[in-house]
Amino acid sequence: MRKIDPARQQERRRQILAAAAECFAENGFHATSTAQICARAAMSPGNLFHYYASKAEIIEALVASDTDALRERRQAGAARGDARAALVDWIDENLARYREPGYARLGMEILAEAVRNPRVHTLVMANESERKASLTALLAAVWQGVSRDALPRPVGEMADGLLLLLDGIYSRSVVDPQFDAAAGGRLLDAVLRDCLPPVAGRAGEQS
Repeated sequence: MRKIDPARQQERRRQILAAAAECFAENGFHATSTAQICARAAMSPGNLFHYYASKAEIIEALVASDTDALRERRQAGAARGDARAALVDWIDENLARYREPGYARLGMEILAEAVRNPRVHTLVMANESERKASLTALLAAVWQGVSRDALPRPVGEMADGLLLLLDGIYSRSVVDPQFDAAAGGRLLDAVLRDCLPPVAGRAGEQS
């Protein structure tokens, strides 16, 4: 009997998801055929269906995979000594992804499917919950040791403000080809600075 190689199986799943994400972003979820995904992944339909029984399962796996990645990044950020740098990096990484046309189109496809498919909707809500939890944890770590009364506003409100701007940059990049993403990034940087405590030894300044 052939021995199962978990690492190889994981790599094949990753290969299928990467190919499907490209196809969904280019053609839309419903206009993409499994044959197109197979061709992009360089595998047979039988091989693909060994891992995922349908396109619906693939889109569910894409959302779940992103949620797992968010959780892993949150754990890595918690283990990092510099919470301030971890927060800035988190914002920069998300902004960079949102500026990618393919990622933005894929996200819209997933949101559209979430409206029609309760299973995808549940996964998207879990993804959003993890995203906010990650940002809130980073902000709480940055302000650790500071009393609530000394905060410029509650940590949850800071997280909501940053997420609103990130989501706004994301949606504008989808619907407005002339949108100035750099200007949106500068506005996000300004709000982020307001969410950071002054650097020790530089009273009155934030960076």
